[in-house]
Amino acid sequence: MHRAGGARRGAQFWCYSAAAPLSCRSSSYQTNLLRDGVRRYLQLPADQTVLILHAKVAQKSYGNEKRFFCPPPCVYLSGPGWKLKQEQMKARDSGDPPAAPLCPWQGFGCAKALYISDADKRKHFRLVLKLFFSNGQEIGTFHSKLIKVISKPSQKKQSLKNTDLCISSGSKVSLFNRLRSQTVSTRYLSVEGGAFIASARQWAAFTLHLAPAEGRNEFPLREGYIRYGSVVQLVCTATGITLPPLIIRKVMKQYAILDVDEPISQLHKCAFQFQGSDRMYLCLSTEKVIQFQASPCPKEANRELLNDGSCWTIIGTETVEYTFSESLTCIREPVSPVPLITALQVGTAPAMGSPHLSITCFHHSSCF
Repeated sequence: MHRAGGARRGAQFWCYSAAAPLSCRSSSYQTNLLRDGVRRYLQLPADQTVLILHAKVAQKSYGNEKRFFCPPPCVYLSGPGWKLKQEQMKARDSGDPPAAPLCPWQGFGCAKALYISDADKRKHFRLVLKLFFSNGQEIGTFHSKLIKVISKPSQKKQSLKNTDLCISSGSKVSLFNRLRSQTVSTRYLSVEGGAFIASARQWAAFTLHLAPAEGRNEFPLREGYIRYGSVVQLVCTATGITLPPLIIRKVMKQYAILDVDEPISQLHKCAFQFQGSDRMYLCLSTEKVIQFQASPCPKEANRELLNDGSCWTIIGTETVEYTFSESLTCIREPVSPVPLITALQVGTAPAMGSPHLSITCFHHSSCF
């Protein structure tokens, strides 16, 4: 894990385990400390955000093979609180020996060597991220969402009777291209500097929308599952940048199949044809994202020949975001378990307009 805000942080991923509850301390002094801390936080919000991106499914490895999770789970650290916390630690530890040379701020970490073997019989699992400062102080433990284990991409015609592996409109996906099934050649569709790129290092999550009917300029959200032949739009979740309307095509042996309308499934090979174009497809060329013109097949009108860079693998993704602030505290306990809001309702009479929150992992007597 790279250092963030100048203070090195370690990161470890492993399978799900429960975190121990925080110790509880309460007194009038702690109450006043909490009140003062909240007041100072409102004056100077020093948030620390941990963002975890990961795929919805993971392909199982068999025998001695290692099918690394693709795209690999990523962690982003952001917010002014990381820098402020670093300065506080420097002031507190000023009598300590000098630390090792600091890496530049990147706020990004990636676990590229994770896989699940056939000896593991679980059908679902979670990733667990543990963060530490360079002095060994634990920041906290953060969990991913559930990940479904699959043996291999489904080759059968998909049915909406079993929607576990289908991709719905409005869901988040990642697209990657892998030349001749070589892991080292994997590139991910991403956004950098306001432009779409093919990155070997970082991947982006895109919201996949069913596009509006032709002739309508507005962009209403349409519900339903994505099928081959659908017109879709890809919107980068981080930047909001979008590609023009695209027709999603099924890929079989380097050919785009034009007359298939079955639902799309996780880890399917697909191609994206620019709507209204003359066989132009979304394509990568090294790190650039370009348009490629497919060749028609004289003997089969329902097929168009693609190149390697026009064949993409699609997979659903999940995002988990934790935001907290420990810059105003004097304790060294982890921030986890982080309270999670599971439901929000607005009260009726006599508590008209009062919000009612359902929260897990919330300890009201925990020390500030």
